[in-house]
Amino acid sequence: MEWLGSDEPIFGINRVVMLRLISLAVLVLVFWLGTRRLRLIPTRGQSVVELGLGFVRNNIAYEMLGEKDGKRFLPLLTTIFFVVLFCNITGVVPLLNLGSTSVIGLPLVLAIAAYVAFIYAGLKKHPGAFLKNSLFPSGVPWPLYILLTPIEFISTFVIRPITLTLRLMMNMFVGHMMLVLLFSATHFFLLGAPWAMKAIGVGTLGAAFAFTLFEVMVSVLQAYIFAVLTAVYIQLALAEEH
Repeated sequence: MEWLGSDEPIFGINRVVMLRLISLAVLVLVFWLGTRRLRLIPTRGQSVVELGLGFVRNNIAYEMLGEKDGKRFLPLLTTIFFVVLFCNITGVVPLLNLGSTSVIGLPLVLAIAAYVAFIYAGLKKHPGAFLKNSLFPSGVPWPLYILLTPIEFISTFVIRPITLTLRLMMNMFVGHMMLVLLFSATHFFLLGAPWAMKAIGVGTLGAAFAFTLFEVMVSVLQAYIFAVLTAVYIQLALAEEH
């Protein structure tokens, strides 16, 4: 596709988009294989899928929102958790070596989804009071609203989606850069440096391997944090004071 005769395509599939498509395909395949033949006594694949779904349901949705509201928002929280996890984990997969959440597009889309769920939950539960109580907290002398209301608007409706986006993106970006630096140093010291410096390459290789394991933990942790923060924001919108 071209725009006004330009040679630059409007839409294109680059490496990051390809990684996201691969992550989505693997995610769908894993859940299809794990749930296509459900049994009372689960197979190994079914057990893994049920363990992941149970973790999101019990440790995120139900724990943060309770069973009633947790069931309502469980599909969203489950989708966010597993999309973030599978898109993070490509950063440590050989030949892929890049978490597609380290580029702003996907974290921003997920943050917008969390933001929309937050607004929807508040307006649905407290249609007449959600925005009023969010922007005009009770118990504050009215002249202070001139100063307080813009601050509440920015912190609640602007800063939250931005911080949710940047927290995920920057954690994965920094991890990717650290792995690039460590493996680049290993390549230089082992293949390009004098013999006396090759021991340094062995050290950087060991550090790269250790940091790879650390990145696996970070990938899971960031998926958990993103889903938990989404649940926290929804919980705040549902709180009785609204």
